[in-house]
Amino acid sequence: MTTDDFIQLKAPQLAAYGEGFYQQQISLTELRLYLWDTLEEWFVLGKNGEAQSDIERVFWFLLYSFEKWPEWALLGNQYLSQQLRQCCAFLAGNGDLPDGCAGVRPTAKVS
Repeated sequence: MTTDDFIQLKAPQLAAYGEGFYQQQISLTELRLYLWDTLEEWFVLGKNGEAQSDIERVFWFLLYSFEKWPEWALLGNQYLSQQLRQCCAFLAGNGDLPDGCAGVRPTAKVS
């Protein structure tokens, strides 16, 4: 599987999980389990390097943000929740590229 294939498969899924969280259909715990499963699959691919597309940069930004921020911030900070929902819409193909949402591809440690 190529990096593009992985992102094209996972981006709409992440968007759906994110929107599910904001619509209170999915718990943060369930969302984070999805995140860790996704990271595990990514590391199996063994891809390194810079994120190559806008979709990939937004994908990694959104994934990292859902892991980094506590639930009270994700739900209570209006700017943050609006930004993350814009990222979800973009990844789902329903919105424009959000400003300031440029994530970095995680790298597998090579021994």
